[in-house]
Amino acid sequence: MTDARRLTGRNALITGSVGGLGQAMARKLASAGANVMLHGLEEPEEAACLTEAIEREFGVRAFYCRADLRQTAAVRELVDRTEEALGPVHILINNAVVRHFARIEDFPIEKWTEALAVNVTAAFLATQMVLPGMRAAHYGRVFNMTSVYGYRGTVNRVDYVTTKTAIQGLTRATALETAGGPITCHALMPGSVLTPLWSDRLERMMIEEGLTRPEAEIRFLDGKQPSGRFVDADSVAEVLLLLCGPAGTDMNGAILPIEGGWLAR
Repeated sequence: MTDARRLTGRNALITGSVGGLGQAMARKLASAGANVMLHGLEEPEEAACLTEAIEREFGVRAFYCRADLRQTAAVRELVDRTEEALGPVHILINNAVVRHFARIEDFPIEKWTEALAVNVTAAFLATQMVLPGMRAAHYGRVFNMTSVYGYRGTVNRVDYVTTKTAIQGLTRATALETAGGPITCHALMPGSVLTPLWSDRLERMMIEEGLTRPEAEIRFLDGKQPSGRFVDADSVAEVLLLLCGPAGTDMNGAILPIEGGWLAR
């Protein structure tokens, strides 16, 4: 096995992975030889082209499961279907997220409950389910996707700030319970990555404020990333891939910023 195919024989489950950062991480793992289970809310036929492309390009097995992570039964079904399709989960990436924008006084309780379910409880349940298989396989990597807003607050995003902070606690607790063994758990902390959500926001800024695309990006990132540019999704995926290999063996419980210097302010 070449170093480039270091994950051959490993199986990865990536929640929220049909597009954006989740897809970038899934493709990076597949490029290293890992079989992947993609997840989202899209209908299976919508994701078929993606799984077929991954299989064709990287020579691995790729599947997709539609699951509403607001429901605990759906989380359990997702993990069960992954194990049925691929075998034990060796790499788990808790990436799925929901968010709502409103002041605390106006924040709908149903949106709060939804965020707790998808952003925190689903990650806990998936981790709980895959740990025994990881122990049996003598290898495991759990990654929880947090955010700069897990360290720093912001207005009108109480659900996101709260759940991304909670995910860091889950990461530390998991790391301590797996310490000394073959399993590690980390939280990756990207800054602003150019996902479809933020791309749509930039398009609106361009229309509403008469800005060029570079001007809209500068305005959006002002006061955030000193780099002056969006974090590349592939940069996040490269950090994840590094931690899946030997270099990650002696790291556990880290909260790793990938945010263009945002936290250095």
